[in-house]
Amino acid sequence: MNPEILDGPAVARLLTPAGAVDALAEVLREGLDPEDCPPRTAVPVPAGELLLMPAASASWTGVKIAGVAPGNPALGLPRITGSYLLLHGPTLRPVAVIDGAALTALRTPAVSALAVRHLTAPGRPVRLVLFGSGPQAYGHLEAVLAVREVTEAVVVARNPERAARLVAHARDLGVPKARTGVPEDVADAELVVCCTTARTPLFDGGRVAPGATVVAVGSHEPDARETDSDLVRRAAVYVESRAAAAREAGDLLIPEAEGVVGPGHIAGNLAELVTGRADPPDPEAPRLFKSVGMAWEDLAVAVALHRAASGRET
Repeated sequence: MNPEILDGPAVARLLTPAGAVDALAEVLREGLDPEDCPPRTAVPVPAGELLLMPAASASWTGVKIAGVAPGNPALGLPRITGSYLLLHGPTLRPVAVIDGAALTALRTPAVSALAVRHLTAPGRPVRLVLFGSGPQAYGHLEAVLAVREVTEAVVVARNPERAARLVAHARDLGVPKARTGVPEDVADAELVVCCTTARTPLFDGGRVAPGATVVAVGSHEPDARETDSDLVRRAAVYVESRAAAAREAGDLLIPEAEGVVGPGHIAGNLAELVTGRADPPDPEAPRLFKSVGMAWEDLAVAVALHRAASGRET
């Protein structure tokens, strides 16, 4: 049989943000250990960077080949490109080819929302400050709304027109108050989400309130970060995987190199959060979830998409 082809519209139709969050939570509850996931391979190419992200379980194997082309937005093209190949685990028979950019746009916010589900109080509405105005900002807004009620959304972005469009989208999604803002607005937020291409801190971490949650997803490079050392020093820090963070999370590696924190500063990984094994955060400290993106996440969401396309629940 030829593998099924799932393009961007099919990905959006087949799986909601909430469904993607549940797919990730399910594989972690079933015992997947993010620490065992193969590392990402990055290959420099003339247009930017080629990323190879393989993962496997007993039932499924998959690999994402993603392109990161920094010059694409100026041409009206997506910055992230690529495809995902899903294979039947026991035979390695290809069963699906999935639009890689659409898969990334779905799974990255779902990872963040899963962390938000466990780091913020259930049933308590949040004021959100969202840094960025690209596809990941839209995806994160929708994913956060899938797990928490948002009473106010403040968009902080370099491009005023794009920021205004995202504000209008938030209003269309039913957020009572939505507006553009400035970095200092983090002082009044219960939730701060950073999904930008910034390489230096976006805001003063000392302004983040005790008990507030910050999610940073914009970089996977050791020399790039969206949050500052002061926030990392103050915060209870959670990651997808300690091993991946030690390779790629500049938000944590830079403060460590500065001597601000030690290598044991991480309070837990995502699997420990989901299964209740992570240490509970200090209520007087901010919480920081740093994501770099991992191949097991792509595989979990790709399998959920394949099952939805096949009309199967399991």
